[in-house]
Amino acid sequence: MRTDGRQNAEVKTRTRHTRRWPASLAVVAVLILQVLVPTQINALPRWLMPVLGGLMLLPLIYMNPFHLRRDEPWLRWVELALLGVLVAANTYYLAGMIFFLNNGDANEGSVLVKSALLIWVTNVVAFAVWYWEIDRGGPFARAPEHDREVEREDLLFPQMTVDLAGWKGWLPGFTDYLYVSLTNATAFSPTDTLPLSARLKMLMGVQSAIALLTIAIIAARAVNVL
Repeated sequence: MRTDGRQNAEVKTRTRHTRRWPASLAVVAVLILQVLVPTQINALPRWLMPVLGGLMLLPLIYMNPFHLRRDEPWLRWVELALLGVLVAANTYYLAGMIFFLNNGDANEGSVLVKSALLIWVTNVVAFAVWYWEIDRGGPFARAPEHDREVEREDLLFPQMTVDLAGWKGWLPGFTDYLYVSLTNATAFSPTDTLPLSARLKMLMGVQSAIALLTIAIIAARAVNVL
């Protein structure tokens, strides 16, 4: 017969809900950054990306504002579509920045620094949410309180490879995926967390390419100007 302590622990595990608000807050921050993109690299209206992103993010926040309680599969596809739009827009800004360097007034150092920073930060946050959404089928599939079949791992975290006290049953949160995205955009390669699936390797490759072009072309030119 189970003890009361074990029963309480089991109930606590079943009723604990994975937090959604860190990922939602990160996406909102990126949408706000779109308003700050310099006009020299953005031919689109400033309000277009924040409005489109807000419309796509609205049902996600409405259904699960703070914790993942209501499992609706279509919401995950809405999130992935939003991320695809953000990454496509960020790539468009990068292409516009490269065109600006070749054909425009490339002597405005403040514009170059601001553009490089916005593109790089958007790249980090967008891919962090993307990793969070697809690893092992998404946050709902990973969460123990939801009875869903977990897919195979896309990322191998260090906590999964060690047997240390206090780390048994560890699950990655959004902060862990944000760190993976940050290190990948900084080192242009995985550091302590390894990609296992082909889709994660492809995503990390795309993210590294965007980060490398941003730093090598835009930031380097900005340093020369300043």
